Amino acid sequence: MNERVQQLLNQMNLLEDELRTALSEQQSTMFFQIKGKRVEFEQSIKATHRKLKRNFFRWLVTDRPQNLITGPIIYSMIVPLLVTDLFVSFYQMTCFPIYGIKKVKRGDYIIFDRQHLSYLNFIEKFHCTYCAYGTGMVAYISEIIARTEQYFCPIKHARKVLGTHARYSKFLDFGEAENYETKLEEYRRALSPDRIDKK
Repeated sequence: MNERVQQLLNQMNLLEDELRTALSEQQSTMFFQIKGKRVEFEQSIKATHRKLKRNFFRWLVTDRPQNLITGPIIYSMIVPLLVTDLFVSFYQMTCFPIYGIKKVKRGDYIIFDRQHLSYLNFIEKFHCTYCAYGTGMVAYISEIIARTEQYFCPIKHARKVLGTHARYSKFLDFGEAENYETKLEEYRRALSPDRIDKK
């Protein structure tokens, strides 16, 4: 990887860290605190949230009809999600220790906290839980696959790829053959439980 690309990647990492800090500071001005797995709002905010909550029947009447009609299709996707979750988790549980790769913590990706929002009715909370599982599961699987790709084939594609994982930018350039086996071993060692970074 050339020096200019490495400098840009370092700048991106610094900006991502700054963004995380700024978002964290913004949360502290939103009148809530995170205590373990619970999110607690100030009493005045809780009261306001309760007043804004639509009851089920009002929500049912005002919700878009296409949302209700397509609901069974959306929720039927839970079957392939659960099956994929089961297989990918089994793969990680059995193979990552053999390869010496640190396991991905699902709790870092699948987060259920929207049920603490008092302005959502029980159907809206159910929707939010489903979406949190779906998007979290995709991110969890993506990181497992990213670590697998780093272990077996940390090489960029010749063509531009949209939506790459965070590890991809550090992979070897397409056609960078010199000392490939040595570099591959370095990529593998970087995945070990005592060395792996958060990405």
